[in-house]
Amino acid sequence: MIVSVVSMPEGVVTRAELSEISERLAAPGFVIVDIDRGEDSPTDEQSLARVLGLDDAVWEWLGRRNEPVRAEYHAGMAGGVVPVVDGSHIKNVHVFASESHLITIHHGPVGLIESFIGRLPEDRPSNGWTAVFLFLHGMLEVFRRATAQSLLEVGEVEEAMFEERVSQPVHRLAHLRRRAAQLHRAFLPYSAIAQELLTHRRMADPNIPEERQALNRMHERTVRLVMMEIDSLRDETRRAADTYASLVAEQQNLVINKLAIASVIFLPLSFLTGFFGMNFSYLSNHLSSEKTFLWLGIGMQVVALVGAVYVVMYRTHWRQLRDAPSRDAAGGPPQAELGFESST
Repeated sequence: MIVSVVSMPEGVVTRAELSEISERLAAPGFVIVDIDRGEDSPTDEQSLARVLGLDDAVWEWLGRRNEPVRAEYHAGMAGGVVPVVDGSHIKNVHVFASESHLITIHHGPVGLIESFIGRLPEDRPSNGWTAVFLFLHGMLEVFRRATAQSLLEVGEVEEAMFEERVSQPVHRLAHLRRRAAQLHRAFLPYSAIAQELLTHRRMADPNIPEERQALNRMHERTVRLVMMEIDSLRDETRRAADTYASLVAEQQNLVINKLAIASVIFLPLSFLTGFFGMNFSYLSNHLSSEKTFLWLGIGMQVVALVGAVYVVMYRTHWRQLRDAPSRDAAGGPPQAELGFESST
């Protein structure tokens, strides 16, 4: 277990033992405490609320592993579990704040915690409420950056689908859809809790200072903005998936049309070989000369082939199939989209 104590307003970081934290919290002055319980910490560890000198009946969940997203306010102190984007993972960080201190608890290293502590000498929050809003703002910014990066990747995948038309973009698109679902699943509970705690319950208290009310309103707007961006990411991934499905359907239609053309060409030949291969007496006794074979065998095949090519060339979309590669290379829209039809 690693315990870091930041003395404010200097922003000096020192290491301490967990048994010393209750004394540091009771001393005058504003301090920030970060507790890393480690990724392999046992689930039956001693309650942190009791160690920190807090009401064990109210804050008994503080620091507990696998605790869901939540928020509580009691006797001028606020605590909660907030989701934090850490690379490709979403980690839950426990936050406890009062006027004179801020405590963050997590299991394993979290990049946001390190950057938050590193900025403290420059930000210099004056109390625990300002510090917790700085931390929550950093958490929202990490969500926004992750969402923006995923949106850019969706655009790259769409370009690759139109240019390459290979299976590799499909795997990236599936990963981005899982990423969008992961961000939405992690942030949605926090959005609901933030609306309830910061807006409805806390804003109704007339004793809240105007500065904190302004922080509440700013945080509420940012939460809504992040939620909208995550929803936009989900919509973009769905649209990209629909685009890929349309491209696959178009390629399948082209293949089916080409197979239909090939079958039209070879169907008369198959009929002729089957017909003249029958063992009827008339075919065996009367249609045996070379001239008859040329007229009936080859002649009928040539006539059927010319008729089939004429139908395919001028009565179907053969010209559209023929011009499709050049339209794709030029990046122009299909003739059907421009309103042109083969009417000849």
